[in-house]
Parts: sequence; C-alpha cells; structure tokens
Amino acid sequence: MTFEFGRTHVVRPKGTHKATIVWLHGLGDKGSSWSQILENLPLQNVKWICPTAPTRPVSLFGGFPSTAWFDAQDISDDAPDDLEGLDASAAHVANLLSTEPADIKLGIGGFSMGAAAALYSGTCHIFGQYSNRNPYPVNLTSIVGLSGWLPCSRMLRNRLAGSNDTVSRAASLPILLCHGSGDDVVAYKHGEKSARILLSAGFQNLTFRSYDGLGHYTIPEEMDEVCRWLTDKLELPGS
Repeated sequence: MTFEFGRTHVVRPKGTHKATIVWLHGLGDKGSSWSQILENLPLQNVKWICPTAPTRPVSLFGGFPSTAWFDAQDISDDAPDDLEGLDASAAHVANLLSTEPADIKLGIGGFSMGAAAALYSGTCHIFGQYSNRNPYPVNLTSIVGLSGWLPCSRMLRNRLAGSNDTVSRAASLPILLCHGSGDDVVAYKHGEKSARILLSAGFQNLTFRSYDGLGHYTIPEEMDEVCRWLTDKLELPGS
C-alpha cells in the first residue's frame, strides 16, 4: 500500500537553530493544529516540523477514512500492530529529519496516536532498522509522548535481548511521557503500562508525568513541563 501524506507545517526557530523536532498530531487531526500551539512555546532555538498523516480507512472507526499514522483496531497492548503503516510513518518522519544540518539535535514528539508513532520511531532508532529490516537513518536525541501508548510492546522485549549496542542506545535515549488520569480516549493505564514496559526493557532515561483529572487534551502546565524537559535534555540555552 502507498501512503499519501498530507501537508507539512514548519515553525521556524526565533533564535539560533539548535534542535529540530517533528511533532505528530492525533487521529483525525492535522499538522496545522499543533503548529499553532508549538509556535507559542518559549523555545527560541527549536524548529518544529508538523506533518499531516495520510487519510486512510481506520478499523477503529469501522473502516471510515481518517488521518492516521497507522491503522488501529483497538487502543491496547493486545491489538495487532500495523507494522506496514508504522514503518511508512516512521520513514516519512526520518525523511523530514534527514535533511537537517549535522550539528542539529533531532527529536520526535506527538499526541495520542502521534505519541505512539513517535515511540515507534524511537524503537526503530535503537534497533537501527524498521520492522521491515531496512536501515533507520536518523540519530534521535529525544522522544516526547503525550496521552499515547507504546505499539509493538511484545516485539520490543524479545528483540532487545539481542545486542549490547541496542541496550546502550535504549539506556541513553531521553523519553518524556505525560498522561492525564481522566483520559477517556487512551486510558491512563495504557500510558502507565507503556512507561513500565519501556523502563523494564532498558529505557532508563525515561520520565513519566501524570496529571490528575486531565482528559484527552493538553494543558499549559503539561506544555511547560515539555519545554523544561526539552531545554534540559537537548541542552538548549535557558529560555
């Protein structure tokens, strides 16, 4: 299947360019929704790239077409993973990052299904390849996931046992996961379980933040935390 990705929106840094982060929207949304939020963050040195997912039939909606980074039948650890869709989205994101200058730090973030796709890209980075075994070409230095979940969690543990390089890459990749306890779309337990699985698989540089009563949306307090965390992990000049 070929995937037609939608429009990409870019928010240029207001100061010296130090980092580029691709930000992935949630199911049914588009890149422009997030570019407006990210433009107002006090991160002067970050360039944000906000792509739009392909419009495709989504099993969760009974096959009704929607913008989606991959096909989801259900939001849970037991649902089958759409590896073809995940690989296509991870490759699209890697392609967007591959043209950045060599001294720029690279990251991926996202909300909901976008967070799941960002975490999947993180696993491709640590294995050095996609699920289809093609080489993953980008060196990631941060992953941010808001109100999301970890796809391919069963596969992750099995494959991590194999290689020392992979284990050290996993241990050093900074990941921030945030989730609201009142989330009625992607239940809080999925976010918490994803963090537990990643930690137990060797992703030691992981921060999990929970927000009491927060539903399936973001709030300024959460975005402030994202800004603080990125400033610290990417060693950005103090904002």
